[in-house]
Amino acid sequence: MSSIEKITNVKEAIDWLHGRLKFGLRPGLLRIETLLDRLGNPEADQKFIHIAGTNGKGSTVKFLANMLEETGLTVGTFTSPFIIRFNERIQINGEFISDEELLFLIQKILPFVAEMDQDEELKGLTEFEINTVLGFLYFQDKVDVAVIEVGLGGLLDSTNVLTPTLTGITTIGYDHMDILGNTLPEIATQKAGIIKQNIPVVTGNIVPEALNTIKEIAKNHHSQVIAFAKDYQVTFEKDELQGERLGFSMDDWQISHIHIPLIGRHQVENAGMAMALFITYCQKEQIHFAARDIQNGLMKTVWPARMEVLQEDPLILLDGAHNDHAVKRLVENIKVRFKNREIWLLYSSIVTKDIDLMLLDLKKIPHSHLLVTTFDYPKAMSLDDLKNLAAKGFDVRENWAGALREILQQMDENDVVIICGSLYFSSQVREIFVGGLHD
Repeated sequence: MSSIEKITNVKEAIDWLHGRLKFGLRPGLLRIETLLDRLGNPEADQKFIHIAGTNGKGSTVKFLANMLEETGLTVGTFTSPFIIRFNERIQINGEFISDEELLFLIQKILPFVAEMDQDEELKGLTEFEINTVLGFLYFQDKVDVAVIEVGLGGLLDSTNVLTPTLTGITTIGYDHMDILGNTLPEIATQKAGIIKQNIPVVTGNIVPEALNTIKEIAKNHHSQVIAFAKDYQVTFEKDELQGERLGFSMDDWQISHIHIPLIGRHQVENAGMAMALFITYCQKEQIHFAARDIQNGLMKTVWPARMEVLQEDPLILLDGAHNDHAVKRLVENIKVRFKNREIWLLYSSIVTKDIDLMLLDLKKIPHSHLLVTTFDYPKAMSLDDLKNLAAKGFDVRENWAGALREILQQMDENDVVIICGSLYFSSQVREIFVGGLHD
């Protein structure tokens, strides 16, 4: 699309955004800083909570936002990628940005992007950079605080132009190693790039070698570290039919029998970190809150494709475990929650991930059947990739919907189906499955 006049509806606008991917990834904040400056720096007078980490960011953002809303605040959230529809990425109090508002903001940005594309130093604003600016514009004068999820890394991520009131780092694991580094301390250094001078940082369940790096960077910035299992404690109590039950303590706050509707021990940790962020932010901003705000906010949290129950009879779960750190947590959850039950796994990934490593982890699940497939996405595994995996002994299928029907025909009523892998895969499965796979 060469002319900005051609963008007259939201579909064309989103297609234009997706087309920005062809410019590729050029690290640095110059382009987004320039665009924000030309738009009057909409982010300058806003309050932000900035969340980085390998996994758990989205769930933590949603838990936190819902608790903040319970105190009467108007809360923006910026997350990625989307599972249901593009508008999901930018929300206020759980409501997606409307098509009309999205179109209006993209049309507002277009002339500036076109102008920058004529400058060799500034051209090539990526989709994510523009999405970030859209979020800042939308939240301006509308929200009391916006909870912002980092896209990739932290230090050079386009969201890192903001000045936060509070930051959080959920987990550190191996992902995007071509960009972030090959060791956990290197990856932690990138994630900790969101830490700002004198701004507290809350950390999740992070391995010591990565946490030590974060603590050192925080110390250099005179930033207080509020650490998992040290400054706040989270205790798993028991599995629920749909969700988990936990206890939490921090400072003078001790709460037990907290129910969350998301499934998985990792969600207990995410909820605990969100509670630590919530209490820290409220204390910092002198916002009154009660224990019921915490429980009510957590109870309202829905996060698609995170151990999401698509169907109860038979039990079918959808989980976007898209890197080795997430797959290991998925394996742990399955072993504990579905002990002695037959497990059917349907997995797919994009080719930029360490697929062999994740598949070897999944094969460690007792009483399991693993089928590997592909889906409709430019970076999804090709048929040649499937052939190579078949040669290594993996059971492959070219069509995921056909593979799922095959599983449903073979499984017993007490078996469990878990569809997992890329979040892009999860998005397609969810759209078709919820729309009626069996029609």
